[in-house]
Amino acid sequence: MNNRLGCVLAILLAITCNISVNGEDPYLFHEWKVTYGTLSPLGVPQKIILINGQFPGPRINGTSNNNVVVNVFNQLDEPLLFTWSGIQQRKNSWQEGTLGNNCPIPPGTNFTYRFQVKDQIGSYYYYPTTSMHRAAGGFGGISVLSRALIPVPFETPEADHMVLVGDWYTKSHTELKRLLDSGRALGRPQGVVINGKSGKGDGKDEPMFTVTPGKTYRFRICNVGLKDSINVRMQGHTLKLVEIEGSHTVQNVYESLDIHLGQCFSVLVTANQEPKDYFFVASTRFTKDSHVATATIRYANGKGPASPELPKAPEGWAWSLNQFRSFRWNLTASAARPNPQGSYHYGQINITRTIKLVTSAGQVDGKLRYALNGVSHVDPTTPIKLAEYYGAGDKVFKYDLIKDEYEPSPGQAGQDKITLAPNVVNATYRNFVEIVIENHGKSVQSWHLSGHSFFAVGIEPGRWTPERRRNYNLLDAVSRNTIQVYPKSFAVIMTTLDNAGLWNLRSNSLERNYLGHQLYFSVLSPNKSIKDEYNMPDNDLLCGIVKDMPKPTPYKAN
Repeated sequence: MNNRLGCVLAILLAITCNISVNGEDPYLFHEWKVTYGTLSPLGVPQKIILINGQFPGPRINGTSNNNVVVNVFNQLDEPLLFTWSGIQQRKNSWQEGTLGNNCPIPPGTNFTYRFQVKDQIGSYYYYPTTSMHRAAGGFGGISVLSRALIPVPFETPEADHMVLVGDWYTKSHTELKRLLDSGRALGRPQGVVINGKSGKGDGKDEPMFTVTPGKTYRFRICNVGLKDSINVRMQGHTLKLVEIEGSHTVQNVYESLDIHLGQCFSVLVTANQEPKDYFFVASTRFTKDSHVATATIRYANGKGPASPELPKAPEGWAWSLNQFRSFRWNLTASAARPNPQGSYHYGQINITRTIKLVTSAGQVDGKLRYALNGVSHVDPTTPIKLAEYYGAGDKVFKYDLIKDEYEPSPGQAGQDKITLAPNVVNATYRNFVEIVIENHGKSVQSWHLSGHSFFAVGIEPGRWTPERRRNYNLLDAVSRNTIQVYPKSFAVIMTTLDNAGLWNLRSNSLERNYLGHQLYFSVLSPNKSIKDEYNMPDNDLLCGIVKDMPKPTPYKAN
């Protein structure tokens, strides 16, 4: 089939699947064959999830408002789903790709995702959400450029590179799943990988990137790991931060950056040093024994290997907290739209609801579980979104098992009774909410909210009280989709729940997420109109109790 005929068929398929998009916005078509292969990211042969034979998977490269069509052929021996972390899926949580939203793709079949990167720019990534598949790979980068007429606050770089870093286990994903299912923790990862490789650091590695002296390059760096925060730095070069998860930032210069689980940063690096090889370094943070990986950056026509002496990472989380406080929204820069980012005055909006979430860990029937306000999330066999849409929610889950305020007994944090159930919060469409996440534990946590960006207005040690609001950054906090929470500390985010659908607030730690550290916000439009939310696509997979139920009456444009 030639490319032109393939595109015509794909457009026809998009129309028959009842996805309404602006005809002026271009389509990007991808066909993925998802298979197993054997690779050795840490020098040990492992079963890896490949997409079109690649690890990491192919990069999705687009422009704001593009329509993305991804036809996934699941050639694994297990059901499969992908999520597009950071892509907001405006009015379209049907494409979110979590087990609360979708039925997984059965082995030997295919499913086509269709979504628009509406009013977004920036650096993101995708990964599988089923089982423990993320520990086997299947992840890849997503980059969304500004439209041609929207100014960008820096010159076009010589090249734009995606750098996917993260910790890595040598155990297979099935072994890791057995550990968690038996009630045990995963333990420490065995190393770190950069774009699927760890690097020997002996001067014999092939270069991962080649640069031309005097030119400036963009590196989009995402922590796609499973457990640990990562610090990144580059021998002999500084990192100019220009974007975090879809927001242009004040362009501060750093020697190194802490990138917590699930986070994506864009930096500019100028090749202004002696022309030879240099190491890009990634290492785990806040761990007793740090794992380190290197990637070689080679100057074109340069002579000489990289120095074996690697730049050291900072120590302690106080340094990391201070770095977080230095990140600022660029108020004068435009993002996906032509108006400046700072024209949205989030600090002047009245808070309509405060939700305080206390994270905890404990035992249920002798097995490890993680909870939010005493509830450890369990995915029902019928996805929550489908149960809601079919009017069968009361047969699958209960709303608001958790309260907006939760106070563990003094001295008993993490040891309170834990309830296993789908954790679904009934939220009011277009409410401006303040969400507090308290970490009473001893390790750094990282959280992601799907369907929205939020303002990360504060992180502080201790426990939250209303008086802490006087310390919020209500002017230029970065609008983003992930936030870290340091040990014995809290983080506060603010957002308008203006995207109708079902949206996942989840830990970016695979172990914590799998064992219950997540919930869903049900944001329903009272109008039941396609102006607020799209109808279920005709190709949506059905499972559980809705499989044989009559299809509900579609929403209309009222």
